[in-house]
Amino acid sequence: MQTPAKRPESELYHKLKWLMFFRVLFTSLLLGSTIILQFQQNPSPVAKPLLILYGLIAGIYLLSFIYALALQRIQNLVVFAYLQTGIDTLIVTLIIFVTGGFMSIFSFLYLVIIIYSSMLLFRQGSLAMAGLCSVAYGAMIGMEYYGLLNPFVMEGGVVATDYPGSHVLYKILITMVACLAVAFLSSILAEQTRKTKKELQAIKEHVKRVEKMAYMGEMAAGLAHEIKNPLASLAGSIQLLKEDAYHNPDHEKLMQIVLRETDRLSSLVGNFLMFARPPAGRSETIRLDTALAEIAELFEKDATCTGRIHITKNLKSDIWTAMDPTHLHQILWNLLLNASEAIEGKGNIDLKMQPVRNKQVQIEVADNGCGIPDEIRSTIFDPFFTTKSKGTGLGLSIVHRILEFYSSRLDVESKPGQGTRITINLASVAPPT
Repeated sequence: MQTPAKRPESELYHKLKWLMFFRVLFTSLLLGSTIILQFQQNPSPVAKPLLILYGLIAGIYLLSFIYALALQRIQNLVVFAYLQTGIDTLIVTLIIFVTGGFMSIFSFLYLVIIIYSSMLLFRQGSLAMAGLCSVAYGAMIGMEYYGLLNPFVMEGGVVATDYPGSHVLYKILITMVACLAVAFLSSILAEQTRKTKKELQAIKEHVKRVEKMAYMGEMAAGLAHEIKNPLASLAGSIQLLKEDAYHNPDHEKLMQIVLRETDRLSSLVGNFLMFARPPAGRSETIRLDTALAEIAELFEKDATCTGRIHITKNLKSDIWTAMDPTHLHQILWNLLLNASEAIEGKGNIDLKMQPVRNKQVQIEVADNGCGIPDEIRSTIFDPFFTTKSKGTGLGLSIVHRILEFYSSRLDVESKPGQGTRITINLASVAPPT
């Protein structure tokens, strides 16, 4: 559970603080100017409409103070945002009632509520508030028309009952349509803004990873070469000593250990070189659905997967890309291996592939495993970083470096206890003729 001390990091938290500030500012300016106007029409400072406006201003200030105190303690900010916007709808309805009802100029405030609810709660919230505003306005004007409510109007002013029912119904319907239209349009803009922010954040993280890996790769390449050459000499020398030495079970056992560990170290250095400077490879035009299905079927027969992991494949047909088949195999194998190792016992891996905009094709590997804790998500691409008892921690680093060669990007979404989804985008090409 998130503690109050960490709550200021939430984007919704900051939006709610700005909402409270502008609510107080609106109360001070708009309602204050309305009171001045009422004084010009009715000089009595204790006139009933003025008393209600006084109460509204005091109530909004009090609510803002309560909201500010509650903001530091409430855990579910989404519910808190719905509560505030719902109360604001009721306050606006009361403002309209006090300032003339059917003839009030303040019905536009419903649209303001809908716009900022789309910024706070996106499409679902803005449509919910549009419905609430429509119901509140329709109910108030309907009761005014049938004489159940008497709005505060100046002497000689008009009310809903002075107009034919068709005119009143028309204005109610126009207001409702305006609320729904603004909700729909503002929610589209809010969703686009959210997606753009998410995309910019992903690009920013990718650029940081690329810069970090480029620096580490340059350093690692020289180090790996310096290790690989003497390691090969050491392995060859041990092999010769093994052939020339007199038969001694103890010595032979020790030499087997040395050779085995030398091979393991050589494999590690090879992977490290792959991370530091991935080979360019030979690019070919590949039909992705066929290639991905073959790799997935091969992985299902691997010891880490057989009888434990079920792979669901959802692959769009007739989509092609240009890359080295070995690179594609290495990328997908590493992603499937990471996904299977994140699952304790039996589980599922979803492999999806579909075209996206800008002539790209998206490959997604999702598991229902343990997920990645937030505190280590930024380090999972670092070489030799691993939370597993076995493994070198180079798998995702190598995948990232290979994708770099193809100007592609890898994005990670994960929730602890719910699983991880990794997506990569590759350039799609025309099929070979």
